[in-house]
Amino acid sequence: MHYLNISFTHKNSNLEIREKLSYPDDESKIACMQTLTKSNFITEVILFSTCNRMEVLCNCSDVKGATANILETLSKRAGLSVEELSQHADVLDDSDAIHHLFSVACSLDSMVLGETQIVGQLKDAFRFAYDNNFCGKKLARAMKNAFLCSAKVRNTTEISSKPVSIASVAVSKLKSIVDDVTNKKALIIGVGEMSEITAKYLVSAGADVYITNRTKHKADELAMECGSKTFDFTQLSAAVNEFEIIFTATSAPQPIINDNIVEKCDFDRYWFDLAIPRDIHCSKDEKINLFVVDDLKPILDENLKFREEAARMAHGIVGRGVVEFFDWLTAQDIEPTIKALYLKASQAALTESKRAIEHSYIPKEYEAEAKKMCEQALKTFLHDMTKNMRTAASDRKSDLLNSAMTAMIKEKQGATA
Repeated sequence: MHYLNISFTHKNSNLEIREKLSYPDDESKIACMQTLTKSNFITEVILFSTCNRMEVLCNCSDVKGATANILETLSKRAGLSVEELSQHADVLDDSDAIHHLFSVACSLDSMVLGETQIVGQLKDAFRFAYDNNFCGKKLARAMKNAFLCSAKVRNTTEISSKPVSIASVAVSKLKSIVDDVTNKKALIIGVGEMSEITAKYLVSAGADVYITNRTKHKADELAMECGSKTFDFTQLSAAVNEFEIIFTATSAPQPIINDNIVEKCDFDRYWFDLAIPRDIHCSKDEKINLFVVDDLKPILDENLKFREEAARMAHGIVGRGVVEFFDWLTAQDIEPTIKALYLKASQAALTESKRAIEHSYIPKEYEAEAKKMCEQALKTFLHDMTKNMRTAASDRKSDLLNSAMTAMIKEKQGATA
């Protein structure tokens, strides 16, 4: 079995492609994973979709066949050819796939290096796949080790010492183009983690913040937590022509702000669309300053310079973590063989002690001692052998040895039968 990861991120795909590949709701995610697990090659799958990436992580029996299945499924979703998707996708298998997973969990592959949201999003994706029976032991092992690696990076480096996120970078961008946001009316559309971070930064900057959402009680809860106000979502068409500042980060499958509700205004408006797929789709207007996720990259590049040393340390931790993970996996593979060896030895000790009693080589009353002596002799004989097998496993050289020992055990069992 193999690990396989196919990813479309801010590094290899533009916003339009990532938007077409997004899975913003649970129903579409389930449909995709159902299709993939019906494949002859894929046994487990996790779908990971955020504003900056869409990734498929799976356990498969054949990398080439599974890759073809995944790209074909995504092609139907995005309305793009398999050939075009292949040009953008990063296709990684086995150790490369696990290295990428660990890097993502440690925020080393994020647009915002060191951001803390990504590991939570990855945990949510794993939990969703697991709870819906698309993920089992193989991927659970990988995910558990990815989270352990992430925790180690956070605890031993300074990469997340001053947490940043797409939302905080967007607010920084706003401050760089607006002299003073104090008392300026700002509307936040959505109530997710991105909206919460945005609201807290804007309130801290002195803006007059309002939150709106289709589900009113959720907007009320977030507004109370952030010290802001709420705005009636049914009045969104009025809000887009009233507020100077709008941040939007919903999971709506279609744009919620379009030309039908946007009117010309005599004041400058600053709109930040942090959603994938995008929430805003309107014609250009010189008074509307629209920023999407990819527009924030220059600021993010500056963030990278301040975290280069921590990033180098984190990459080292990830590299060692990947090696340790595969060593551990190999050890898991060797243990059943070792257990079978000792079981076979115990069976041989029982057989030979009984044979000795039956032929009167040893008195009946010494049967238990005879069996114990045989077992101890065999354990002593097997000790160095199994020790060397475990050492070979940790050196990742055990495949041939393990296969040979397994074949010998089965052959002997067959002969005994």
